[in-house]
Amino acid sequence: MLFLLLALIAGISFAQAPDDSWPSYGRDPGGTRYSPLRQITRENVNRLKPVWEYHTGALHPPTHNNEKAAFEATPILIDGALYLSTPYDVVIALDPSSGKERWRFDPKVNRQQNYSEVSSRGVAAWLDPATHRRRIFIGTIDARLIAIDAATGKLAPEFGEIDLTKAVAHFDEADWHNYQVTSPPAIVGHSVIVGSSIGDNNYAAAERGIVRAFDARNGKLLWTFDPLPAGLKTGAANAWAPMSADPARDLVFIPTGSASPDFYGGLRPGNNGYADSVVAIRVSTGKVVWSFQTVHHNLWDYDVASQPTLVDFHRGGETISAVAVFSKTGHFFVLDRETGKSLLPIEERPVPKSRVPGEEASPTQPFPEYDTLAATQFSAADAWGITPEDRAWCRSRLAGYESKGIFTPPSLEGTIIFPGNIGGVNWGSGAYDPSRGWAVVASNRLSTIVKLIPREQTQTALKEIHDNRFESEYGRQQGAPFGVIRDHLRTPSGLPCNPPPWGELIAVDLSSGKIRWRVPLGETPIGGGKSIPGALSLGGPMATAGGLIFIAATIPEEKLRAYDIDSGREVWSANLPASAQSIPMSYAIGGRQYVVICAGGHGKAGNKMGDSVVAFALP
Repeated sequence: MLFLLLALIAGISFAQAPDDSWPSYGRDPGGTRYSPLRQITRENVNRLKPVWEYHTGALHPPTHNNEKAAFEATPILIDGALYLSTPYDVVIALDPSSGKERWRFDPKVNRQQNYSEVSSRGVAAWLDPATHRRRIFIGTIDARLIAIDAATGKLAPEFGEIDLTKAVAHFDEADWHNYQVTSPPAIVGHSVIVGSSIGDNNYAAAERGIVRAFDARNGKLLWTFDPLPAGLKTGAANAWAPMSADPARDLVFIPTGSASPDFYGGLRPGNNGYADSVVAIRVSTGKVVWSFQTVHHNLWDYDVASQPTLVDFHRGGETISAVAVFSKTGHFFVLDRETGKSLLPIEERPVPKSRVPGEEASPTQPFPEYDTLAATQFSAADAWGITPEDRAWCRSRLAGYESKGIFTPPSLEGTIIFPGNIGGVNWGSGAYDPSRGWAVVASNRLSTIVKLIPREQTQTALKEIHDNRFESEYGRQQGAPFGVIRDHLRTPSGLPCNPPPWGELIAVDLSSGKIRWRVPLGETPIGGGKSIPGALSLGGPMATAGGLIFIAATIPEEKLRAYDIDSGREVWSANLPASAQSIPMSYAIGGRQYVVICAGGHGKAGNKMGDSVVAFALP
């Protein structure tokens, strides 16, 4: 009862969120991305029109970092104001009915520094019960945690800003730009909880992926959680994706990534503690309550990239509070919120051994005994091409590479990784419709060759590739005996070597584990005005009580779409000024429902760039 009382006093229990608001990144602390608004329906969505557009000016003045920038923010609506962040962490307050700027706060990020990531997924809000003043919190790409007065847009002096690089083991002063924050913090009671984004393929001994809680009133450190065992000399296992919280239970749910480096684990033997897991922590103490590991001894960059989603699990006449976890592997898990035990059947199955000197791959991995969200097997025999020449090129490129399923370990000869490190469900997470008990997710499939390079050969390899996430990418893995080349396989025509659809929108019944429907998400242009159904995506969906799923996310399209949640049928689309690698949100002002999305492109994906926030509403 004490925990529930504290949550209610702080005004953050998502059960109390007004229907017309969107007060948290995922609308509620549990990350459901579900709006109870129903003014916009399947019957009238075709009348939806843009009603205002705001330009953040984020890409000016021009800088080399714009080539990496991604406008991934989801705005929040609270106390009658819309708050959002730009890729350079400028926080902006807008009038939600007109899109007019009320204030902006610039943290003065050094735009000439070479950052690993240039993005911000949003901000978090906290109400001080003593002063009744609202604060907006943001974590920055130069690793600061900043509190802003929501009414004035000025730095909140009692908290100010915190340098998050302090007290981080393995922190490299000469290479500090690899330690960042790109997701909004979680807030429970008066605790602000923040993780980090780490360039974990640069060094074997990357920064430790600690998670910290600070007092929202004065910035005092409350506790620190290190996902890795004390004796492990490598780093990372960081929480770079958004966290979720259950304030009434005094719990925060932390999604963690791989220990460093991603593709060689000889320096980090065993299952690496709480890496690649969802970890439930008691907020008032900082102690682990339970954890569930989705991948043991990760060798594939299969981080838990999605925000855990708090859902209800129905079994017979019983309703169990649960956590749904969506994975890059295409697997998903539904866990008891109190214990972390799987509520759907899974089993540990034997997987291939590693032949790499010094590597000990996990002998087993967890496999769901129910539906999966992406195909997990691909080899040269499955090669695809839009022309016979493309298909022959793919078969030749794939020939000789090992492919024994999703957990085939990387090798010196090269291994096919599928559905790939941007495959399955990435940070766009899922949208949960509580009336149906369904989650809707966007899932990718992109075949990738991963090849370990002996240290003495890495300089030659580096000259032969381009540092582009959607082509070839080189990871130094300094301190390990091998570097790594990761090659996202595309034909000479520029299309993936694995068969379409490369991206799908999928509805799954979380209580049964059954897929309700799956449809190609968007379209991939192939030239001559033609396209193929299904596109790769970065971003995610929103569900509404009007029976709709809204999503943009597709690469390289500049569209926002709406789908009928019961059938998966596309019922509406609208052009955007740039691609939208973000998640839409919805709110109501003056009795009018709005759908808002940030459309600013994704530099690493090569999409059309921009700086627009676009609002849609019925006439």
